[in-house]
Amino acid sequence: MSARFEEIDWRPTAMGDISLRRRRDPASGNDVYEVKLGDEFLMSSLFTAGEIALTELGLAPLPDAELDVVVGGLGLGYTAEAALNDSRVRSLTVVETLAEVIDRHQRGLVPLGARLSSDPRCRLVQGDFFAMAADSDGLDPKEPGRRFHAILLDVDHSPRHVLHPRHAALYQPAGLRALSEHLHPDGVFALWSNDPPDEQFTSVLTEVFPQSAAHVVDFDNPLQGGTSTNTVYVARTEPGRQ
Repeated sequence: MSARFEEIDWRPTAMGDISLRRRRDPASGNDVYEVKLGDEFLMSSLFTAGEIALTELGLAPLPDAELDVVVGGLGLGYTAEAALNDSRVRSLTVVETLAEVIDRHQRGLVPLGARLSSDPRCRLVQGDFFAMAADSDGLDPKEPGRRFHAILLDVDHSPRHVLHPRHAALYQPAGLRALSEHLHPDGVFALWSNDPPDEQFTSVLTEVFPQSAAHVVDFDNPLQGGTSTNTVYVARTEPGRQ
């Protein structure tokens, strides 16, 4: 049995100190993995429904064909694992800003590390997703200009609550238009948010994408009791856009 609490890893990064902690949940006896950036909690293995729903809702509209998918933000890996669990996914490119987060997976310090690192369809890429999305070279350093069937993004808390000020530009019309250029016709952009559906951001999506919707994801919250929610936005490009 693991210790009741352990700080597995701590690193200074360009965005602040990032730590990986493991604690034993007294109710279930299971290990819970948590990531903090400075004093701010980023994610917990106790709450993964939203991350998994991001993939499931994002890939649901796509055809029964081989799919090339990008995940922005590696975290604990639940969004990426859900993509690999979809048999249609031919390739998965996971773009993560912090090399330290990729290293944790490659060293097996987190539960899904070995799964993601060993799957030949999955490639972990260190890079600034937001800068890459704005650049015509795109999201695959090995193949500039490559397009994808889906881009799934889980980095910021929400379009209004970003981890770094430079991220905010993506959630504006120009930023989303640049991102859409990396999608195939009828491709999907899906975004996780910790906030309720945001009418202002929904309007921005509508300005850029011909189809968009906000899905509320409910999940049990054993810490606070009752039910909590996340939001997953799903938008699609024009069919047949060149």
